[in-house]
Amino acid sequence: MGPLLTREVHEQLLSTRRASASVVECSLDLNRSLTTVTVEAEEWTWQGRRYPYLQSCKERSIYHWVDGAFEPVARFTQSLIKLVPTEWGPPTFEIDGIKMLPTAQVSPYEDAKRKVELIQPRGKVILDTCGGLGYFAAWCVHGEATRILSFEKNPDVLWLRSLNPWSPQAEGALTLTLGDIAEHIATLPDASVDAILHDPPRFGIAGELYSQVFYDQLARVLKRQGRLFHYTGSPNKLTSGRDVPNEVAKRLRQAGFATELIGDGVLAVKR
Repeated sequence: MGPLLTREVHEQLLSTRRASASVVECSLDLNRSLTTVTVEAEEWTWQGRRYPYLQSCKERSIYHWVDGAFEPVARFTQSLIKLVPTEWGPPTFEIDGIKMLPTAQVSPYEDAKRKVELIQPRGKVILDTCGGLGYFAAWCVHGEATRILSFEKNPDVLWLRSLNPWSPQAEGALTLTLGDIAEHIATLPDASVDAILHDPPRFGIAGELYSQVFYDQLARVLKRQGRLFHYTGSPNKLTSGRDVPNEVAKRLRQAGFATELIGDGVLAVKR
């Protein structure tokens, strides 16, 4: 993978140049590791290859090297989708300006760890309904899950994953399918998974993933006493007019789950 630049790293390079220093240690993979870069007046060198300084480096963009130039990690197909840096290193992503992962108080990667721990992944077959950048799946692999069945419907999100050093590779225990879980879930056998992680887009974008029909399917494929964590976020019901967490919990109970509101989601256990 080529270098990934954020404004913070670019400023490190420029600061080193201004100080007339010849080398700087920085991260070119969003804080996964540190590397040494040689700094010169017109260019900088990494792993034997020369790169230019950017004319403009925006705060909320990540740049990758493609076709001889640095370009934002962003695409516009049906929506504008982009990788967005965070202060912790692991990035979030946005679709049409809507942030898809929590980053206000915690790294999205560490936030995923906490949520995966709720379903106790060790030795389990896990359904990851909306794969996103793959942070749930990464922690399931780390937690020694037997198998992770991950689905993601947006090919542009998979493209982001291919450039994100924090996203796991689809290998070993992890199977990643390009497809809509709302459709694919009907193909999964009854009682075929031990736990489920459900992190859908907000209700207004993907209401079908909050429906009673879909929750009934989740209950069907999950083994008895299996755990489900459902991310809901914490929408302000005074402004949204809805109490999404409690609506979700009510539907899950109708599907046969015992539920508990926890953090920014619902933890459920199939009865």
